[in-house]
Amino acid sequence: MEENQTTITEFVLLGFCLGPRIHLVLFLLFSLFYTFTILGNGTILAMICLYSRLHTPMYFFLSHLAIVDMAYACNTVPQTLINLLDETRPITFAGCMTQTYLFLTFAITECLLLVVMSYDRYVAICHPLHYTVIMNWRVCTILAAVSWIFSFLLALVHLVLILRLPFCGPHEINHFFCEILSVLKLACADTTLNQVVIFAAGVFTLVGPLCLLLVSYTSILVTILRIQSGEGRKKAFSTCSSHLCVVGLFFGSAIVMYIAPKSQHPEEQQKILFLFYSFFNPMLNPLIYSLRNAEVKGALKRSLCKESHSCLVWCSHHKPW
Repeated sequence: MEENQTTITEFVLLGFCLGPRIHLVLFLLFSLFYTFTILGNGTILAMICLYSRLHTPMYFFLSHLAIVDMAYACNTVPQTLINLLDETRPITFAGCMTQTYLFLTFAITECLLLVVMSYDRYVAICHPLHYTVIMNWRVCTILAAVSWIFSFLLALVHLVLILRLPFCGPHEINHFFCEILSVLKLACADTTLNQVVIFAAGVFTLVGPLCLLLVSYTSILVTILRIQSGEGRKKAFSTCSSHLCVVGLFFGSAIVMYIAPKSQHPEEQQKILFLFYSFFNPMLNPLIYSLRNAEVKGALKRSLCKESHSCLVWCSHHKPW
């Protein structure tokens, strides 16, 4: 057993196992999603940094969400694309553990950031006169820093608990990336402690934040119904409804994966659910949170107009005739 434990230095990700032609189609489709994710979130991040009108608490948290989504996609998608082209290409043990750790870190950070953003909207809509006092830059910085630090530490706990386990074969992970539950199935020791910690962490970082989100948005909904202005009510309701779409997609699939009974969800179905994390959710966040926002659309239009004007000026000074 000791000899076998030392031979596990790499894993093979089985991925989707659907055949070469379908793998090629998925490769092109996922590559497109990945490109949209990086470009969309990168554009949002650049506009928030460049335009002073977007230097507000809401966009401060949106910038962190964009960073999380880009990092999240960069952590899981490239390896998935590689395996779609070469199913037998292994990932090293260290690489797999790093991917697991970063996946947990970014997933937990996103959970906490969504809660913080809901609190920001709650204060903005329910207590508008006190908004600048409550959500000052010191508070915003502390909330963002706590979200990141807590996520890194909690993910580190999971990683330490995994590294204490022996892995003596098989070395095939039935997933398209090193997801923690799939990795634990290959351990040659009792993983009860890991499962208990994962469940407890899931309750703390999923169910707890979801309850806080529901309380925040319920209070926001009650306040919206009291707004006399039809335009103001429509604007506030549009913002909150789009946020709830992301919350339902993200937290719903996560709770099904980590808290619901596992026997009801076969491995292939779990892979489909994780596609929401790796591909769809990071791609949809900039569309739902930012590009539907009038201020962001205005900043984007101004940026495009400046580019167009610069191009016209350059062309006028460099006429071939």
